[in-house]
Amino acid sequence: MSQQVEQIKPYREQGSKTEQVREMFDSIAPAYDFMNRAMTLGIDRWWRRVAVRRVKRHLADIAAPRLLDVATGTGDFALQLHSSVAGATVRGIDLSQGMLEVARRKAEENGLNDQAVAFEQGDCLDLPYADATYDAVTVAFGVRNFEHLDRGYSQMHRVLRPGGMVCVLELSTPQNRFIRWFYDLYTLHIIPWMGSLKSGDAGAYRYLPQSIAAVPQGRDMLQLMRQAGFSHCQAHTLTLGVCTIYTGIRG
Repeated sequence: MSQQVEQIKPYREQGSKTEQVREMFDSIAPAYDFMNRAMTLGIDRWWRRVAVRRVKRHLADIAAPRLLDVATGTGDFALQLHSSVAGATVRGIDLSQGMLEVARRKAEENGLNDQAVAFEQGDCLDLPYADATYDAVTVAFGVRNFEHLDRGYSQMHRVLRPGGMVCVLELSTPQNRFIRWFYDLYTLHIIPWMGSLKSGDAGAYRYLPQSIAAVPQGRDMLQLMRQAGFSHCQAHTLTLGVCTIYTGIRG
């Protein structure tokens, strides 16, 4: 299944998925936050809060934890981690310079300097950090954009300290047939239409439901995490199965 999602790209032209994902997010960066709120009816904020609470509990005994937010986008998860986890320093990394510009603007508006929350451009499949650097690594709505999921998880495992947590927040497909009918109507038809109107990039919002449907979910995602070396892997579904939090520990 991971092979399937790795083959799904935002656009039909030639080029690697990594290149196309960077191009797509640069294109939709100005509209990204608005579309996130509109597509999820604002529930994405609650999903992040639930995920942050799990990370916070895991870090309760660490005085000054170092956190890495992979595929940080416009920085919402990174900023929420910093405000919720006492003493934390947070680094966010993303392919898209356009998304990072939005993230840096938010940090500045919140009076945060690079010592508290830093954002930098880089490849999430080749993280530019030393082994065992971070106490927790997070990803919010990003793993389905990885060109190689196994490599992404291996990199996150590598930069985590022993005992560190990975926390992945990802959209998923409801299993209830009745709910699934409305979900498909919304994601396959309404979201692409809304996205095209707001961002002018129809391909980006056609890619969204395709990538959600194809990304490994539930046991398949947990198996990928275990293969990368994580233990105590768990999946917790939210909002009737529309979103899932995956967690694991580096032994």
